[in-house]
Amino acid sequence: VQLQASGGGLVQAGGSLRLSCRASRSIFSGDPMGWYRQAPGKSRELVARKRSGRDPDYSESVKGRFTIWRDNAKNTVTLEMNSLEPDDTAVYYCYAKTDGNEYWGQGTLVTVSS
Repeated sequence: VQLQASGGGLVQAGGSLRLSCRASRSIFSGDPMGWYRQAPGKSRELVARKRSGRDPDYSESVKGRFTIWRDNAKNTVTLEMNSLEPDDTAVYYCYAKTDGNEYWGQGTLVTVSS
């Protein structure tokens, strides 16, 4: 499975960005798709993930600001990021776990200026 992410960029604090990720083939709706991020000097951390039929999982730091959803017909997962803060600056990675394997996108940089 190949994951192609898009939508990163530079935004001022308080602004919004939308990240999108498309999988090269169908991902079983019960398997998770989502986003991780890695800030400079920090470990990669979960941002949000979604499995059909279950509520999304969000990190505490983004709850209430970020929203994730999937379109299983299009093999996509989208992350809407609002009220962005400088601490959200990171490389964001699309993620999927299916067939017992983990797959990662190439990463897209999000920079939030203060």
